[in-house]
Amino acid sequence: MAALCSEFGDLVQIKKQLISVISLCKERGLVHSVKWASELAFALEPLPKNELPPPAPFTEEDAQDLDALGLAKSYFDLKEYDRAAYFLRGCRSQKAYFLFMYSRYLSGEKKKDDETVDSLGPLEKGQVRNEALRELRVELSKKHSAGELDGFALYLYGVVLRKLDLLKEAVDVFVEATHALPLHWGAWLELCNLVTNIEMLKSLSLPDCWIRDFFLAHMYTELQMIKEALQKYQSLIKAGFSKSTYIISQIAVAYHNIRDIDQALALFNELREQDPFRIENMDTFSNLLYVRSMKPELSYLAHNLVEIDKYRVETCCVIGNYYSLRSQHEKAALYFQRALKLNPRCLGAWTLMGHEYMEMKNTSAAIQAYRHAIEVNKRDYRAWYGLGQTYEILKMPFYCLYYYRKAHQLRPNDSRMLVALGESYEKLSQQIEAKKCYWRAYSVGDVERMALLKLAKLHEQLNESDDAAQCYIIYIQDIFSCGEQLEHAEVSTALRYLGQFYFKNKLYDEASLCAQRCCDYNDAREEGKALLRQISQVRDHTETSPAELFAPLSNNNTPVRRVSPLNLSSFTP
Repeated sequence: MAALCSEFGDLVQIKKQLISVISLCKERGLVHSVKWASELAFALEPLPKNELPPPAPFTEEDAQDLDALGLAKSYFDLKEYDRAAYFLRGCRSQKAYFLFMYSRYLSGEKKKDDETVDSLGPLEKGQVRNEALRELRVELSKKHSAGELDGFALYLYGVVLRKLDLLKEAVDVFVEATHALPLHWGAWLELCNLVTNIEMLKSLSLPDCWIRDFFLAHMYTELQMIKEALQKYQSLIKAGFSKSTYIISQIAVAYHNIRDIDQALALFNELREQDPFRIENMDTFSNLLYVRSMKPELSYLAHNLVEIDKYRVETCCVIGNYYSLRSQHEKAALYFQRALKLNPRCLGAWTLMGHEYMEMKNTSAAIQAYRHAIEVNKRDYRAWYGLGQTYEILKMPFYCLYYYRKAHQLRPNDSRMLVALGESYEKLSQQIEAKKCYWRAYSVGDVERMALLKLAKLHEQLNESDDAAQCYIIYIQDIFSCGEQLEHAEVSTALRYLGQFYFKNKLYDEASLCAQRCCDYNDAREEGKALLRQISQVRDHTETSPAELFAPLSNNNTPVRRVSPLNLSSFTP
């Protein structure tokens, strides 16, 4: 069923499938898949007793392995992985084989993490690896060739291949795993981490199952296709998953990604009302509170999470953000390090730690932190952008350009990346490219309202006075129309330039108006008065009809009509 229907009959089938897969994943120790399916099942109406799905078929091999499996699973749950694997040797059932291989894999991962934890800094990728991986690959490969792997074992084989950096083979195996067992969310999630662009996503041959909609929505969020992601999640809500905390959290993250802070905050607050002891995604919530400088709320969140579980990665990140907001950067970095000791693959903590090192002017440590973030997830635009900023501080514009380009590729409609790119091109004397970037940044919606200003100044440097004037006019109208404070740092710069521009072009009324407005700003007052004196000296007796500069000042007339029309579209990349 490709598209979910809102009829309850379909939801009954989905609920049955979820109950079945929860049971299968529980038996195999796949706790995250159990949690995801359970949260989804909880969002649907309970089934009457006679509608509950029957237990999974029980084979002769399962009966033979029952005692060994029960014993091994008890050790597995206590994280005694080697011990669990020892008692599963020789077992022949699919369930026991998966747990045998998975125990060996997790044992290797645990040993690797123990080695990594004590020395986060100097360890480079590849120095510490899971020693069990190669052996597991050889064994699973033989079974795979013989066609003896079920959906769960295929998932594990894919994980092993990914860990060995055999990414193309891993993608093929994960796709095979989704076909063999479509309801196992773990396989879909692993696939999410390997898909790098929309073309690759379209090329995948995925099973025609309702869970595919959840995968596509998640994938669109990861690929920064937020509009498409939100449409998918809205259709899932209409289909009957309106109570799903998973969907609410994903929509909140999507709004966070497009910097719609109000919407994201509202959804996170709703999420906390429905699930007050939730820790997952709370680090993202704290990022939003940090951006809004909401100290009391961030303090409350940090205290609340410490009470729930102070040794969770998300809790450490929230506390780190709290200290960062208070400008206690050493303390903040300490908590991000603590998060990384708990989970060395925590993307957010690496990026945030990079930011803290930047604040402390420790560029080499910042570079290392950002590089670790990129190792964890190459799609993290913040890490690429952070690397660009560090190399900017080190005055290495070619490196800046490379990293800002990467960030821009991941966030093509983010004006901050485009402005940073424009600045890099400017430093490398590639003015035409810089102009394109600044105009594009303005076109996509300049969040920091800097692009037009930088474009105007660039035209000014190149003695392109008409173009500079046009940009300053649009900039001033933009500032006034958006209702920002008139004491904007750069309005006086624009007024000064336009005053001189109109004076040179003998448009004395407009020049006079600009000069008068300059007097409103401390840094331009003297220049404004001087210009007014000049105008009064040279003014002719033949007056031209006055034209106004600002929409808020008069009747929507602007001097744009008096200046020769400029074709700014030529700067669009």
